[in-house]
Amino acid sequence: MRRLIALTVALACAAPACTRPTPPDSDRFPALGTLVEVTVRESDDGRRVAALQRARTVFESATRDWHGWGGGELARVNDGTATPSAELAALITRADEIASASGGLFEPRLGTLVELWGFHDGERAPGPPPDDVEIATSLESRVRIDLGAVAKGAAVAAAIDALRAAGITDALVDAGGDLAALGDAGGRPWRVGVRDPHGLGVIAGLDLRTGEAVFTSGDYERRFEWNGIAYHHLFDPRTGHPARATASVTVVHRDPATADAASTALFVAGDDWPRVARELGIDFVMRVTPDGRIETTAAFARRASLPDGVATR
Repeated sequence: MRRLIALTVALACAAPACTRPTPPDSDRFPALGTLVEVTVRESDDGRRVAALQRARTVFESATRDWHGWGGGELARVNDGTATPSAELAALITRADEIASASGGLFEPRLGTLVELWGFHDGERAPGPPPDDVEIATSLESRVRIDLGAVAKGAAVAAAIDALRAAGITDALVDAGGDLAALGDAGGRPWRVGVRDPHGLGVIAGLDLRTGEAVFTSGDYERRFEWNGIAYHHLFDPRTGHPARATASVTVVHRDPATADAASTALFVAGDDWPRVARELGIDFVMRVTPDGRIETTAAFARRASLPDGVATR
């Protein structure tokens, strides 16, 4: 959905007397419409291989069952041919709770609108955007569930739980730049960089504490252009059109699903993001505006390496 976090693995200790840490091992695979990388530090080969497989299985299940179209569980629920399992029902309930707390700026029941815009299944085909009448009609039908703005966070959380249950103490789960940390990177924190939404550079660096997740919503990945105007997939539920007041929002939180959904809500909130962040209980936020201004919460500014001129709100 929008990823802009780049992983920088901490360097191993170089002092002659220090113990060389176990080198990390990674598994990369496609899932949830992006590239997932699971990195663990574990000296036992059998435990490491089993743990990586468990994490992969989590993402395979999420890709199959939490997509609102196709033949998976959520698609069948949307089509009225199945009732949700306890796991899916809990995720839908959690998404509805975050939607309520955000004042509707995050909305998991816009599947009809998402499909109308063509962002529901892979790359959008070239063509004009829908007209206002079609958009208004789709907004009246908030029945089809689309968990695209929370499923990745829930899958990352489940993968971290699977790794922990397999005996792994140090790991990083990165789903296309949205990630969560477990333990550390050989005695140093896992460090991530936040990409500039207007270019390829990194505009902020952050050391993650164990159990923390970093998620970003941006206007630059899933998008198309028509008659010189760019349209992206982050819709304002009040208008049915792409939200225009923000280029990217990065959120740090201990619950990956909350971080995932909150980054979308704060993106849609625009200049009102500080109030919405307080309503959601989010302390660590960085927002980049379309003209390149950077705003953060005080808590984020204290933790991150930031360029000059950042405004704290």
